[in-house]
Amino acid sequence: MTKPAPIDLRSDTVTRPDDSMYAAMSAAQVGDDVLDHDPTMRALEDEVARLLGTAAALWVPTGTQGNLIALALHLRRGDRFLAPRGAHVLTHELGSAAWLAGGMPDPLEWSAGPGRPTPDVIRAAADGGARYDALRTTLLCLENTHNEAGGAVVPPHEHAQLAAAARDGGLAVHLDGARLWNASVALGVPPAALTVGVDSAQVCLSKGLGAPVGSVLAGDRDFIAEARRMRKALGGGVRQGGVLAAAGLIALKRIDQLAEDHAHAARLASGLAGLGFDVTTPQTNIVLAAVPDVRLSLARMRALGVLAVPMAGKIRFVTHRDVTEADVDEALRRIGEDQGGQR
Repeated sequence: MTKPAPIDLRSDTVTRPDDSMYAAMSAAQVGDDVLDHDPTMRALEDEVARLLGTAAALWVPTGTQGNLIALALHLRRGDRFLAPRGAHVLTHELGSAAWLAGGMPDPLEWSAGPGRPTPDVIRAAADGGARYDALRTTLLCLENTHNEAGGAVVPPHEHAQLAAAARDGGLAVHLDGARLWNASVALGVPPAALTVGVDSAQVCLSKGLGAPVGSVLAGDRDFIAEARRMRKALGGGVRQGGVLAAAGLIALKRIDQLAEDHAHAARLASGLAGLGFDVTTPQTNIVLAAVPDVRLSLARMRALGVLAVPMAGKIRFVTHRDVTEADVDEALRRIGEDQGGQR
């Protein structure tokens, strides 16, 4: 018997370039980005800076490298930095914030809702005291949307309050906006409304937008000049990067299409709830389902051809541009039939 085609809900990073993206990549105007600044790469960076409301931007191969560059520039070795519990920089980047950037991470509880602390918590944490042997707290890292909180969004007014609290405490602010595009679409606001008060921001092109490679780090011109040097030190300098940047420019034209992914996530969550799963209504494209045994449930789903991953003690499903409404319905049908067979 032929196995059913897998429905891949592990991540929006599994998206693949379509024909229009391949065509743009093959026709890209290119140059040596390390020597002369590739013209297509420059165009991409300028467009992201415009969208985020910053003076400059820098393409980087991965979001992890973008976050690492930012932390390495904002922190002195041994400095303490704050981030919401479960933030990507704390739990999914191999400890590079401490290992390579030299920072001392301190997680903040979600006192204001999923994925975010209150301004008062930030102000209290920023006060390191006057003792000479106390940790210097110098940076706040925010995440929007928050992955481990199920793609939870931080609205503009709350973001601005958190950034202001950090400023009150003398902290710089870095925003991990790997899925900032999703937050922008879900909230119906421009991306720049979600970067107010930050010193740097990182956004991803290779998740729901469908580019094969790349993120962009944004900030003021002096910061990006130093970030370019740090990227080179980390091996991130590329030559004819316009081939990849062309895909990123196509990706940026698809931001509004993320609303379809959000609708599919809501459909999936509703269907799973109807099957008895304990799910939280998604705000964007991530669905978290609580089950008694995550490993066993993932194995059963894998056998059904429904692919997901563990996240924060739950199962994470992520909808994306390569998953249709029909795929969501088929995934629910397979899971439902399997549950019926277990009764």
